[in-house]
Amino acid sequence: MTILCMIRHGETDWNAERRLQGQTDIPLNEKGRRQARITAAHLKKDQWDVILSSPLSRARETADLIAKEVQLPVIEMEEFVERSFGDAEGMTQDERANTFPERKYPNEETIAVFHERLKQGLKQVTDQYPAQRVILVAHGAVINAILSILSEGEIGSGKTRLENAGISHFHFKDQKWEIGDYNLIDHLTEVTNRETSESS
Repeated sequence: MTILCMIRHGETDWNAERRLQGQTDIPLNEKGRRQARITAAHLKKDQWDVILSSPLSRARETADLIAKEVQLPVIEMEEFVERSFGDAEGMTQDERANTFPERKYPNEETIAVFHERLKQGLKQVTDQYPAQRVILVAHGAVINAILSILSEGEIGSGKTRLENAGISHFHFKDQKWEIGDYNLIDHLTEVTNRETSESS
């Protein structure tokens, strides 16, 4: 059985401002780095065989911080880069609603193309890392799309909110991917508590 532990990257300033990032390459902020370090310490408790990452810097830096703890190199996979949202990237939710009320963004990557890319990425994971324990650092829309694909739309895109540095587990068994659990954030309590105390 292949075990896939998918992690949403740590927070960026655009996340905090609720701006749509897509493939715009926004780095982690300090909170995001703390989230990544806490996640790294949590993952260090288990044994892992490989770390994969989207090439975008917010994912790659999260993966690098994890790699320091679990002592594995990071392998980038373009298949798991965030979906492109075209002309809507950089806009807040209100700006998007006012500019594109039908939620159709010019020059965005279509759902069909996006889903096919992710399916190809999952196939590469099963082909290249059979029966291994794999960490994959990616993005909210990527993880949500995979949840949606595997659950046939019951959860995931449009239905499930994923937190920064949240963990989701998937298993490949009997030639089929299955969802384990998703959006686990208990390991981030230390970061959350610190943020609360700093703001009070």
